[in-house]
Amino acid sequence: MRLPSLVTVTLSLLLFIPFFVSDASSSSSQRERESFNEGWKFFRGDAPDAKGSLDYKHLKPWVLATSGTDLVNASVAKPVRPEGNPGGNISFVQPNFDDSQWQSVRVPHDWAIEGPFSQDLPGETGKLPWEGVGWYRKTFQLDPTDADKLVALDIDGAMSYSSVWLNGHYVGGWPYGYSSYRLDLTPYLNRDGDNVLAIRLENPPESSRFYPGAGIYRNVWLVKTPPLRLRHWGVFVTTPRVSPESALVQVDVTLENTKPESARVSVTTRIHELGTDDRIVGNPVAVSNTVQIDFDPAKDSAATRSFSVRIPRPKLWDLQHRNRYVAITSIDRGNEIVDEERTAFGVRTIAFDADKGFFLNGKHVPIQGVCMHHDLGALGSAINTRALQRQIEILQSMGCNAIRTSHNPPAPELLDLCDRMGMLVMDEAFDCWQLGKKAADKDATDPYEAFHDYARVFSEWHERDLRALVRRDRNHPSVIMWSIGNEVIEQWSSDGWNLATHLAGIVREEDRTRTTVSALNSPTAPFNGFQTAIDVIGVNYQPKAYGKFHQNTPTIPILSSESASTVSSRGEYFFPLDLNDKSKGRSDFQVSSYDLAAPPWAYPPDAEWAGLDDAPYAAGEFVWTGFDYIGEPTPYNKDSTNLLNFTSDADRVRLEKELKELGRIRVPSRSSYFGIVDLAGFPKDRFYLYQSRWRSDLPMVHILPHWNWPERVNQVTPVHVYSSGDEVELFLNGKSLGRKKRGPRDYRFMWNDVVYQPGELTAVAYKHHRHWAKGSVRTTGEPAQVALAADRADLRADGDDLSFVTVRVADANGMTVPRTHNLVTFTIEGPGEIAAVDNGDATSFESFQASQRKVFNGLALVVIRTKKGTPGLITLKAASEGLTPAQIALHAN
Repeated sequence: MRLPSLVTVTLSLLLFIPFFVSDASSSSSQRERESFNEGWKFFRGDAPDAKGSLDYKHLKPWVLATSGTDLVNASVAKPVRPEGNPGGNISFVQPNFDDSQWQSVRVPHDWAIEGPFSQDLPGETGKLPWEGVGWYRKTFQLDPTDADKLVALDIDGAMSYSSVWLNGHYVGGWPYGYSSYRLDLTPYLNRDGDNVLAIRLENPPESSRFYPGAGIYRNVWLVKTPPLRLRHWGVFVTTPRVSPESALVQVDVTLENTKPESARVSVTTRIHELGTDDRIVGNPVAVSNTVQIDFDPAKDSAATRSFSVRIPRPKLWDLQHRNRYVAITSIDRGNEIVDEERTAFGVRTIAFDADKGFFLNGKHVPIQGVCMHHDLGALGSAINTRALQRQIEILQSMGCNAIRTSHNPPAPELLDLCDRMGMLVMDEAFDCWQLGKKAADKDATDPYEAFHDYARVFSEWHERDLRALVRRDRNHPSVIMWSIGNEVIEQWSSDGWNLATHLAGIVREEDRTRTTVSALNSPTAPFNGFQTAIDVIGVNYQPKAYGKFHQNTPTIPILSSESASTVSSRGEYFFPLDLNDKSKGRSDFQVSSYDLAAPPWAYPPDAEWAGLDDAPYAAGEFVWTGFDYIGEPTPYNKDSTNLLNFTSDADRVRLEKELKELGRIRVPSRSSYFGIVDLAGFPKDRFYLYQSRWRSDLPMVHILPHWNWPERVNQVTPVHVYSSGDEVELFLNGKSLGRKKRGPRDYRFMWNDVVYQPGELTAVAYKHHRHWAKGSVRTTGEPAQVALAADRADLRADGDDLSFVTVRVADANGMTVPRTHNLVTFTIEGPGEIAAVDNGDATSFESFQASQRKVFNGLALVVIRTKKGTPGLITLKAASEGLTPAQIALHAN
């Protein structure tokens, strides 16, 4: 069924929050969910007796088995258990196997980020060793009080083709490394002694277009429940009607009785306000009627019931006011609460209008979004909540209000943070469908043989993966749309709409409160039938086509699901200025930061904004990308078979010789240039260009380039200014170089004929003829000192908390000296450790796990991690030859 032009959806957030403080009415619920991240052993490689029986091809019959059950009603989180015990004779799964020589690790863990980088590995996946097999083992015991409980393992994400054994028995697995899933451990538990988990992961060769990471890279949980319980992801809360006076809250609850016996239970939900510190506030604001359920062992073991309550004068969730409530759902049997789950939710309405754009709580909100891959730069893909929080903080300071989870399901923690911090989310499921983007043998009839990537398992697993995504995430208020695919090959075919309709139908069966979208880069897809399957047309890199799309599909909302793809290297500026830079390449493998460079299919931000300004009906954009990410180092994304556009004759001679000897040019780049923020988290110039548009009410001025050009005295050195003002006057050493006024499609102020003289450049911005903001750049002195600054000095001593310390090479006056690349060495004292180092240079092969780093154009980063349970003073010292050293104190509490 097509949604009309104006699509209004309302919902409230379901989000399990295990760290709620119990309120006074807390009961004796038997449900527990505890972190299972500690105490793992890891081995990189396969079991010596596994070859031929556990490789990814042989895993297909049992890891990729389908249950044949009704996936609409069945819990997708419980994969079918195959007959027999696949792989049960492998040495690594045996409880008595000696793993004492294996590496001790704490998950989340990414084995590939440790490197080493290798020039022989593909640049598109970061030249890191993520392919291959890894094993994890963990020994644990149950408490005697758990004797009657069901025990499950929740894995938020494991890359990839995971297979799990408990005490030598195969339990189950899941191929898609981005999916969260649950496995029932109960049948194979030893309740009186040791239990041994063994998990095997395998990343097939060339199975990703960008860095996927490797290992158990998201959180793991041990979940204990009573036999009569709320089903996994079995609560769905919506608010079908919202007004200033009240919000109608509907709660759909699915229960299951895992024992073959009769049972009579009742279900009740209480709703409280939730404080910013995640504590329950006050008495209930609403209490549901009690719903009674009778389980008959001769009938279904599961039951779903719905009930409604009203919240008087609801406090709405929006981007500025992240108001939330908590619903406490209880199952009572007699006078005993046998199961209880506490979930947070926020009330809000969303609407996409084909003529006016996007609305949140009835207010028009332009989507100012970015696409984000899931890696955390130097930390790899191993999830860390503080690192995610830092990314969002940086993006919000730019004016960003939305994230697209390109091109896969995100970590649950990202959505939790977006709920708390006020961000909108396009939640994306797949990068490809049946037709993959990483082909193995296109002539093969079996997709498992034809493709390396997700297309290999799409037929057997797409429904499970898509339902798992929606059920897990469908109650987050931050999630405003479901993306069913990114630039899928099927969009180009005349019958691709059939598959799109099927996938969109799965989403609607699980959640009708949001729209579906697909990111399309085909100029014909919005007219070939594909548009009939989705609710919102996502357009990639076609800013001049919005008018044509809107004219031909006037009832379907439009947004830019992927825009710009501008490339740049922080602090690099090339001369002469190329106003139509298509990034043919340079011998140093950097890209100019004048923010004009783009691959052939892409363009500078200005072109997208002109398209959006001409199309007020478009809902907004998701820029490619918010942060740089590991892999896809366009325009240096492949080892070339012909010479790049080198500017130096010496480079050409050297590389011609290498080309002759090797048949290719070895390209060192290992991370992207697309980011508005570099891999280390340092804003590029483009950050301020977006800020000037997205935060038009913020007085700001940003000047580029830096002003250290001793070799360019008396040479033309173009100056660009980004400002939220509407007029800017530029001064060089106090002399005016002219005042420029913003035109209707002008997004930057340019003085392309400035003749360089050392000293000071100053830009004064005006808005409505009044002084608005002022900024300047100065020629610095010589490098004299190292300077350190931490984003946070007070940390939690939990082994997870991080402090991101910026390292600068500065002159005697404390100004950052650009074009410096000094090697800085770090030492740390106290209960902390160096988790990672970086500098944002896409060409650097320096290890992310080191105690030293060269600065890149004056900056580097040190990430400090606390040690669990060990409070105290942490001191980081930084030294560089010929410079005054620095130190900084942090406190772990």
